[in-house]
Amino acid sequence: MDMVTQQGLSRRSAPYAWRLLATALSFCLFGIGGVLLRLLVFPLLALLPGDELIRRMRARATVSWSFRWFVEFMFRSGVLTYEVEGAERLGRLGQMVIANHPSLIDVVVLIAFIRDANCVVKQSLWDNPSMRGPIRAAQYISNSGSLDMLDEAAAALQSGQTLIVFPEGTRTTPGQHPEFHRGAAAIALRGARVVTPVVISVTPTTLTKAEPWYSIPSRRFHFRLRVGEDIDPQQFSALGPAPLASRKLNEHLHQHFIKELAKDERFTAGN
Repeated sequence: MDMVTQQGLSRRSAPYAWRLLATALSFCLFGIGGVLLRLLVFPLLALLPGDELIRRMRARATVSWSFRWFVEFMFRSGVLTYEVEGAERLGRLGQMVIANHPSLIDVVVLIAFIRDANCVVKQSLWDNPSMRGPIRAAQYISNSGSLDMLDEAAAALQSGQTLIVFPEGTRTTPGQHPEFHRGAAAIALRGARVVTPVVISVTPTTLTKAEPWYSIPSRRFHFRLRVGEDIDPQQFSALGPAPLASRKLNEHLHQHFIKELAKDERFTAGN
């Protein structure tokens, strides 16, 4: 299994003041970059030849490249180190990528390693000045909580797109297990060819739901992303009616993440 890792030449962390400055600079660059993409890059890309599918793929590749650059900047500036295990198994036709959501940058790292991914994003981001350009150009799906959203997400998978979903709907509360809503399982049963769980851990915890961006940890944090074994959603469809199948798949995913996150905790404690 391939692994992408950036852990630096030393385990020593940069001084606190520098990491705080680098974190602030990272978020400034992210915001400015999003505005520049909306005002300059995507309008120029729209002038290039190609149908709607080509334009969408071009936009998603641009977002993926931009996010990869952002992650590398955070690494080079001493904010984080990262480790991605199994990245080569992401980005397949009709693949539904299901991940837990411990930090603010989870979706950024995932999209950075999937060149042509769709994603279910929070409704509030559609009006965010920094995010609305990339979101609309890449034709991501708004998490409005409506049946239309479920239909749109299932249709994207049926058309062969890779779809990223965070079943929690928001970031995990620190110190608690993730709580999955059943919508992700319902989408998977209706449209996914394969479901691939991705376990994300951030050590020390940072950029959580309860923390502002400037509340940085005492040392640079390590972002670990592990791609798990594929799950065939059809084995749950055979268990009974859609509501029952959805509940069983959701329970299976929930238990999988709890078990794998416990492994990550033991791994962290041993290092």
